[in-house]
Order: sequence, then C-alpha cells, then structure tokens
Amino acid sequence: MTRLTDLQRRDVRYRGHVQGVGFRYTTEALARRWPVTGYVQNLANGDVRLAIEGQAADLDGLLEAIAQRMAGYIDEARVEQGTATGQFGRFQIQLGP
Repeated sequence: MTRLTDLQRRDVRYRGHVQGVGFRYTTEALARRWPVTGYVQNLANGDVRLAIEGQAADLDGLLEAIAQRMAGYIDEARVEQGTATGQFGRFQIQLGP
C-alpha cells in the first residue's frame, strides 16, 4: 500500500496552442496508463493547467508522454514540484474556468 508521504505532486502550466486541439482529452487518455490522480483544465488566458499526484516515476512518465504527444502545440511547460495532498480520488477533466 502506498503512503501519502511516498507520493509527489506536479503542477504544470502549459502555454502555446493548447486549447481547441484535444489537449485535455489526450491528457486524460494518457493519464489512464499510470496510477495518478488529479485534473487537467483550460484556463481563461488560453493556458492549460495540469495537477497530478502519484509516484515520481509515474508523474514523470505521464509528463513525458504528454510532451511527446502534444509537442507541436506546447511552447512552454512550467512544472512545479510539491508534496502530494491526497485531495484527488481519480484523474479527470475539470471544467472551467
């Protein structure tokens, strides 16, 4: 059983042509390959926010898969690392803003 203290969090802000290209749906499909929780969300300024929690290797694997699959749309990805909060039950697309 994984303890919360063994988990990490990544908060990512993607910039570029990342809305209207299936970014959230692609991210959700990719996230099913890893045991991660969190969400992906469009922001009002045209960016996409990703918040994920899980084991470091799983988080890094998902971020690499997103970077490869969506490379033509991403101009910048700002990643912040942190401690997992355990607030997510699964991974989902969050509507908003």
